[in-house]
Amino acid sequence: MIDYSVEYRSKLRTPEEAVQIVKSGDWIDYCTNVCFPTLLDAALAKRKDELQDVKIRGNLIFDPIQTVECDPEREHFIYNSWHCSAYERSLCDRGLCNYIPMIFRNMVPYYRHFLTVNVAMMCVTSMDKHGYFNLSCATGVAKGILDKADVVILEINEHLPRVHGGFDEVIHIRDVDYIVEGEHAPLKEFPSPAPTEQDIKIASLILPFIPSGATLQLGIGGMPNVIGTELCHSDLQDLGMHTELVGDAYLELFKAGKLTNKKCNAHIGKGMAGIVFGSKDLYEWVDENPGISIAPLEYVNAPETIGSIDNMISINNCIAVDLYGQVCAESAGLRQISGTGGQLDYLTGAAMSRGGKAFICMTSTYTDHNGQLCSRVKPFFHGDIITDPRSQAYYLATEYGVVNLVGCTTWERAEKIISIAHPLFRDELIRHAEEQKIWTRSNRR
Repeated sequence: MIDYSVEYRSKLRTPEEAVQIVKSGDWIDYCTNVCFPTLLDAALAKRKDELQDVKIRGNLIFDPIQTVECDPEREHFIYNSWHCSAYERSLCDRGLCNYIPMIFRNMVPYYRHFLTVNVAMMCVTSMDKHGYFNLSCATGVAKGILDKADVVILEINEHLPRVHGGFDEVIHIRDVDYIVEGEHAPLKEFPSPAPTEQDIKIASLILPFIPSGATLQLGIGGMPNVIGTELCHSDLQDLGMHTELVGDAYLELFKAGKLTNKKCNAHIGKGMAGIVFGSKDLYEWVDENPGISIAPLEYVNAPETIGSIDNMISINNCIAVDLYGQVCAESAGLRQISGTGGQLDYLTGAAMSRGGKAFICMTSTYTDHNGQLCSRVKPFFHGDIITDPRSQAYYLATEYGVVNLVGCTTWERAEKIISIAHPLFRDELIRHAEEQKIWTRSNRR
């Protein structure tokens, strides 16, 4: 057995020593979610007055980012996110974060073919006896970023789970420049919000469309978690997991005996994912679990991969839809809320699957900051970012029903979408449809 401890010790640095490699004008990458390098970020923030125009990329980061918080004028550090967490959204609101448009399956290829990474730094598990560090909850995007970096700095986080992988879930010490150790707070937990009556109703309407043996992609947010809870109490059996994000809904399905992956023809007996964040119980469940396989999102989210799985069911949230079937799932007007993520990947892939279905869900209304009830069905969008084009609209669901827009004309779409809008807004939406010449005399009133 080769002893890698000498090489490990030769690359060991304090956080302050490691970040000395960063120069003004560099592009830095922090990777994603609970693999955010808190010690290195804090050390880099201390160098603020020595540096100018250091650009940082990350996504789904939940801790305060010290390099951002220490520099409100953005003279030294400029932070950018591929997909906004609630914290990163607040940074966008403060003018301290810029969104990078993408779809998740293409994120690493962007790095490979077009982007510069001078220094990549992220948290990983401790090194194993073979000299490998596990990329843990960030595997979906991490290896491609590390491969592109001129300098790789790894921060050992003692709390990260070691997740088995299909490929690219590890990096060897020979490909690492510096290693940092130190104490970390327990991993962030993300409890699921309590479901609303509307959430439960939407879940009940979607449930009949899901057969036993289906493979599930449940997106970020309350609605996919509600679907998971409802499935736990259903008669369905032998469900599978193929998803960019493993959340607690899958753990609950496993505990209920529903998640077996026995019928998933692409990876029988294993649940496939790209990234992980949720509760402490979830981190413990994925740790060293041979029933979970984690892999890069350019594979997991590729439509051809998704489409190869029979009965692939994709369930995601959105913010609003217009009468043409365009879907906004990432902005409120021009305000960035989250990101495209993998929604379009799964909308595309599930439509290719034999027996597959892709659902976009929303409550029919929301209450604005003035306390006014507003419809999520819009006549047309005014500057909102279009996440899913109308040409790929599939099933839409609210608490008033589920409609399938595939192959529908503009007037058929308007009729179906208005039918699942809140009744208080339907007459107004019909008037708009008439003005927009997408309403016919044959439409129901």
